[in-house]
Amino acid sequence: MSSILANMKQLFINPVLDKEYRLRMRSAKSMWTILSYLFAIGLFATATFFIVGIESNGAGIYTNDFNDILFIVMSFAQLGLIAFMAPGLTAGVISGEREKQTLNLLLTTQQSSSSIIISKLISSLSFMFLIVFSTLPIYGIVFLYGGVSPSQLLAVFGFFLFNMLIFGGFGILFSTLFKRTMLAVIVTYGVVLFMFAGTGVIFLICFTALQDYIYSGTPTPAFVEWVIHILAFNPACALLSIFEPEMFKEMLNRASSTQKGFFDYVPMWLEYMLIYTVVLVICLWQAIRKLRPISRRGRSKSGI
Repeated sequence: MSSILANMKQLFINPVLDKEYRLRMRSAKSMWTILSYLFAIGLFATATFFIVGIESNGAGIYTNDFNDILFIVMSFAQLGLIAFMAPGLTAGVISGEREKQTLNLLLTTQQSSSSIIISKLISSLSFMFLIVFSTLPIYGIVFLYGGVSPSQLLAVFGFFLFNMLIFGGFGILFSTLFKRTMLAVIVTYGVVLFMFAGTGVIFLICFTALQDYIYSGTPTPAFVEWVIHILAFNPACALLSIFEPEMFKEMLNRASSTQKGFFDYVPMWLEYMLIYTVVLVICLWQAIRKLRPISRRGRSKSGI
């Protein structure tokens, strides 16, 4: 038991994490980053508040339906900003050390590869979490007019935190695999873009090709319903399923020959989290494995 606690302490309380916190949290750049982020999301929320409010009700009376729309729009804007910032915060944590020629010095310390990778990931995402957490007062707008429960707000912020881990996992993996930070950043943003746009395009192509089967009165082939599961790889659709779970249930029930569909038992957002939890574990495992390639070759040559 004591050895387990010691390993946990080394993993989450270590000089690498302490150094990252001091350098990242205490700089003037961090303060201006938070200010710029809050200004962007605040400006977007204010503009949405007035534009949607005027279009939905010219009398200026804000209903629960308007409040739901405002909450959904703000949440999607937040998800987009997370997808834009999280890869940039993590895609250079290892390659940057390599470019500054400090990685070899870091590897000579008593810190394990897992400790270094996890510490870099936690420190980068902690700053991102601080930024997102600072937007809570802006989300207080939606509580002024009702229609949104605190549990729904917590679910959305939990979803944001999970996506930070996913985007950060991709960033730290490519930062370990590629020697140049620019290349790691480009590949990471490419993967994140594919998660949003690529999966959507693949779904539209497959859905269009099978549309006659889905909406015909004849029995539907069993494989047609799995086309809809492509959306479970899309972060935007997973977020939408938190707000509108019945929409995806109806789509899958139309495509399925059974009385109840898959999403009647497992929501799309849960399927999304299960899929990308496996992906995150693989990314971190590969990053830890590739951090010390020289020592691993040495062990294989020596027969260890």
